[in-house]
Amino acid sequence: MSLEYQDSSTSYTQLMIKEFWINLPVRDLKNAMEFYSKIGFSFNPQHANSGNSACMLIGEKKSIIMLFEEKTFMGFTNTAIADTKISNEVLLSIDAQSKEEVDAIVQKVLDAGGKSNHKPQEMKSWMYGCLFTDLDGHRWNVLFMDMTKMQEIHP
Repeated sequence: MSLEYQDSSTSYTQLMIKEFWINLPVRDLKNAMEFYSKIGFSFNPQHANSGNSACMLIGEKKSIIMLFEEKTFMGFTNTAIADTKISNEVLLSIDAQSKEEVDAIVQKVLDAGGKSNHKPQEMKSWMYGCLFTDLDGHRWNVLFMDMTKMQEIHP
């Protein structure tokens, strides 16, 4: 379903999308679920498919990331899965409420078997964050944004 909009200069159609989710391939669903549970993500058991998928919930809005075993994922796309050792497929970003929370999340990631090749750091004087990779090489960014400092720089 879509709605038509017109103003004096443009006409366009806006889709009436109710939900958005991300699908990620994983080599071992059980290991992936254990990893993400250890860093604080939860799962919705109502969205499971015969042990080949899991519905991960993120944040206050319960954004969805569906984890699919690689064979199942490839059945949807009919294409090869990106080799995350040599290329980026996407950068998934999550927010933190403080610098200390960034540090705590990164430590949980490392303790759960994830990897990071740099320490959390300040960026552009109003952001503090760190990149990490999960067990399947998907790249994540955990970021604290100090909006008061950002408004000082970009009034």
